[in-house]
This record gives sequence, C-alpha cells and structure tokens, in this order.
Amino acid sequence: MTLLALLDTASVVIFALTGALVASRAQLDIFGFAFVACLTAVGGGTLRDLLLDRHPIFWIDAPAYILWSSAAAAVIFGTAHLLESRKTWVIWLDSFALAVAVPAGVAATLETTQHPVIVVLMGIATGTFGGLMRDVVCNEVPLVLKQGELYMSCALAGASMAILALYFDINQTAALCLCAFTTWSLRAGSIAFGWHIPVYKSRPARD
Repeated sequence: MTLLALLDTASVVIFALTGALVASRAQLDIFGFAFVACLTAVGGGTLRDLLLDRHPIFWIDAPAYILWSSAAAAVIFGTAHLLESRKTWVIWLDSFALAVAVPAGVAATLETTQHPVIVVLMGIATGTFGGLMRDVVCNEVPLVLKQGELYMSCALAGASMAILALYFDINQTAALCLCAFTTWSLRAGSIAFGWHIPVYKSRPARD
C-alpha cells in the first residue's frame, strides 16, 4: 500500500466514524448512518480529485472505501448508546481525521506537480469539506465555521508546514508527518486549552 493510499484509508475510516456518530445524535436509521458516514468519509477527497481532474476519483477506483465506511457506520449504529458523550468523541475523532486527511490532500496534489498554493488549498479542502457536509446535512453548526474555532487554520498551518519542509529538501514522508503533527497539535490544543482566533465584532456606527 502506498503512503497516499494509507493516508486516504485512515482518513476515510476515522471520518466515517465521526459521520456515524453525528448521525446517532440526529437519531437517523441505519441507512442514514451509512449515508452520512460515506459522505463524511469521501467528501473531501472527492472535491480534491474533481478540482485536480484526477480520474478515476479515489473511491471509484477503490470501492472498498465505501464498504469500510459502511462498516464503520454499522459498528457505531450498534454501539453509540454505550458512549458517555458522543459530542466529545466526534470532536476528538474529527481532530485525528483532520490530521490525516490534510497530508493526504497534500500528497495527492504533489503527485500532480501543482503550484505550492494549490497544494495547500487542496490539503485544506481534503481535510475540511467532508466534515462540513456532515454537519450541514445533520443540521449542526459546522465545526469549520464556529466562531474563533481553530479548524481551517490548523489545516492551513499543517499544509504550509509540509511545503516549507519540502522547500528545505526534507523528504516527502517526513514532510507529511510534520504536516500531520502540526495540524493535530493545533487542533488538539484548541480543544483541550480553548485556543481560538479573533472573530469580527461589529461596532456601533458613528453619527
């Protein structure tokens, strides 16, 4: 298995778990669980492949991704009631999924020899779009859009770290590891310690 396939597989499975957990909070049926899990699992990678014109799209080339996502949904369907705080599980699992999906997006884009700006943007898209669709479909405030939340900024920092490492001739595997570490460290810090970024606050208009 290639490094990109390994990253895609890990992000698919972990994102599928978060999708199924959110589906449990919305009290959907088993088919709703599978739909949300698959949507979350492959959403970011699908957007990445479409924008980069990579064919076939990764999960069409390897349908096992859909089977693994559905299996994850079935597991959560039968066990979600055992978890004390499903919201906490979603947030932490999502942080791991983000830290795997961002380097997956970076690695896939590097294969197409795109400009570094595009590499960073595709890393962000791969890491955030699936979770965004999950939350919108289940009528929850998307994590990526919560006020002051370190989320997209974590993906930006991680993808940028990979580009910086490659600029200094660090090998690609190490660069992707740095990407994952940076992304997760920032996201975990925001969850555990309340790190946040400034938000816009309107001021009263002057006479």
